Amino acid sequence: MAATAPPSSQSASRPLRTGIIGYGLAGRVFHAPFVASDPAFDLVVIATSDAGRQRDAQERYSAVEVAGTPEELLAGAFDLDLVVLASPPHAHREQGIAALAAGAAVVVDKPFVPSVEDAEALIAASDSAGRPLIVFQNRRWDGDFLTVRRLLEENALGNVQRFESTFERWFAPPKPGAWQGEITVEQGGGILFDLGSHLIDQALQLFGPVAELSAEFRVVQPHSVTEDDAFVSLLHENGVRSHLTMSRAAAQTGPRFRVLGNASGYSVYGLDGQEAALQGGASPTDSGYGVTPPGDWGVLGIDDDARGLDRVPTERGDYAAFYRGVAAAVRGEVPPPVHLSDAQEVVRLIRWAHDVAHRVPA
Repeated sequence: MAATAPPSSQSASRPLRTGIIGYGLAGRVFHAPFVASDPAFDLVVIATSDAGRQRDAQERYSAVEVAGTPEELLAGAFDLDLVVLASPPHAHREQGIAALAAGAAVVVDKPFVPSVEDAEALIAASDSAGRPLIVFQNRRWDGDFLTVRRLLEENALGNVQRFESTFERWFAPPKPGAWQGEITVEQGGGILFDLGSHLIDQALQLFGPVAELSAEFRVVQPHSVTEDDAFVSLLHENGVRSHLTMSRAAAQTGPRFRVLGNASGYSVYGLDGQEAALQGGASPTDSGYGVTPPGDWGVLGIDDDARGLDRVPTERGDYAAFYRGVAAAVRGEVPPPVHLSDAQEVVRLIRWAHDVAHRVPA
């Protein structure tokens, strides 16, 4: 891979030559469709060692080269401007440093890395190479999260005292070969690194730095290597308390968000529909992509108020906004859509939560 020009001189007229390492759920659903459908990018190569995934990638993207290993993609033959790491978190440090050293900008799927030290090493490599390193926090563009953010900006709830965020499934064990079921916490495994990376990032975006933290973990499913049920409580410096619940063993789920203020409250059930749509074969360019039907909108108000609760239209979800931001950042036009300090803080809080939950009482 030949070195590319610095971000400030990256030609805006030429699509960014892009390679993706990994073609499991992340690469196939959350990255390749957006890179392939955005004219700012040219999807050149996908690296996966799985024969079935190789066939799927070739069938979906006939003009794309399929490499058998990450090393083949990183070896230099494809002259890439951007490398997307949709690989397991314990591979991100080595692969990211190699891609940055070769002159490419890098997008890293969450979990970013397993440790603060890994984060520092990647950030140092980005600084040294002068190339952007951007962590994929796509759920900042969930429609329900965008709705909560809008309500806070409008002061529709008054002063918020508690933010509840729940992401639960019913016994959805990782598929065979999936990193989520095979790696340890030290490698970035467990539901807190997986789903918790989203929930913590969202809480920080809404309410800022954390002063205190408590956590509870449990292994529920047989043969789980790491926790598959977790609860984290964050006390933000501004006084808001975030309750974050995540599980793969929830027979019934709570509201996706419940936000309680001194003037009103907001709650909404169900998950943002973008992931399900993509898994069902939808394209980010479809006319109805990201639109939440009225029956799934959340409600605003006070339960015992005679006026009742008001349905609040859910903002349109827009995962494609992340990659629009990536293209502009690689060309030096705007800051990255996810700042590295935010991503590093998520890793720090996850490690802090594990330390607290596993601390043996004196």
